[in-house]
Amino acid sequence: MNVTIIGLGLIGGSMAMAYHKKGHHVAGYDIDNVTVQWAKLAGVIDEELTDPESLRKSDLILLAIGAADTIKWLEENSGYINRDALVIDLCGDKRTICEKCFPLAEKYGYTFAGGHPMAGTEFSGIKHAKAGLFENQPMVIVPPKRDDIALFDRIKKALTPAGFGRYSFTTAEEHDEMIAFTSQLAHVVSNAYVKSPRAQRRAGISAGSYRDLTRVAKLNPKMWTELFMENKDNLSEEIDNLVTELLKYKEAMANNDSETLERLLREGSEAKETAG
Repeated sequence: MNVTIIGLGLIGGSMAMAYHKKGHHVAGYDIDNVTVQWAKLAGVIDEELTDPESLRKSDLILLAIGAADTIKWLEENSGYINRDALVIDLCGDKRTICEKCFPLAEKYGYTFAGGHPMAGTEFSGIKHAKAGLFENQPMVIVPPKRDDIALFDRIKKALTPAGFGRYSFTTAEEHDEMIAFTSQLAHVVSNAYVKSPRAQRRAGISAGSYRDLTRVAKLNPKMWTELFMENKDNLSEEIDNLVTELLKYKEAMANNDSETLERLLREGSEAKETAG
């Protein structure tokens, strides 16, 4: 399979490694030429994509760049994409991308699907990429049609080298609503939590709880700003919900209401057991 990967950061670089390891031919492109040269020297990619005409031989194109850049890239390059090609973006928000890219794919005759690999680390860049990053991890797909079983099978086969353990097929709207809670809110909370002045004085008085809650505080500010702004309606709603719940705990303590506080803690513990 001829695979082209646009964007060779943590996600795109890890994809390139996974496909290259399984014997597929990988062409890559990144706006940072140093990254491209490193990828070539390290054997992450077989060749650099320098001529859009080369896209005509691609069976699979993976777009591991931001939403605005994904849309711009497809607007500029759709005319070079083979009609038999499968194009999948790997961005964390789906509504804007799918709204713009489904019509482009239909116009030029190739197949586009939105994608979101549910894997990553607190680090960014190709030097932190690894071939096994997606092994047994979930992959969310937003297809152009919800009832195209043949397309579902085609997508799963095309992504087999990445090693995903489970696939979920959903709509862009459902994806963005859920990701606001399962991922984006967690990053906001972690990032805000670590700003306490006590974080600088915690040595010797912190353990697993601190590590767990602050792991994703370290992030790529530019990338996450774009993700949050693309999904600000859903994320703002989740922040409001969290603030409402937090104030209940604060109010119970302010009122010396141990009974209510214990109830709130019990409800949260039971909610975690139910949600898993």
